[in-house]
Amino acid sequence: MWYVIEGHDGPDVLSRRVAARPAHLARLTALRDEGRLMLAGPCPAIDAEDPGPAGFSGSLVVAEFGSLEDARAWADADPYIEAGVYTRVDVRPFKRVLP
Repeated sequence: MWYVIEGHDGPDVLSRRVAARPAHLARLTALRDEGRLMLAGPCPAIDAEDPGPAGFSGSLVVAEFGSLEDARAWADADPYIEAGVYTRVDVRPFKRVLP
């Protein structure tokens, strides 16, 4: 089943986000290579593709896991959590309709 994983950034965490990004992307690349990643990306904190020093408000991942518990375990192991980027992570089932 597909799951939405939404991480919410804390205040003033851009430098921590940048430092943890390679490890974060490696995990997403592994999901993609396994054919389990629908989409992933950050949410700019302002209305701009490159928010510069404003940074990001969080990230969204839609990926396939065997269960809600598996999705939560994967989300809990995200390098952004260890680095203190995310203050909260929501994980919930997702039903793909389009495309």
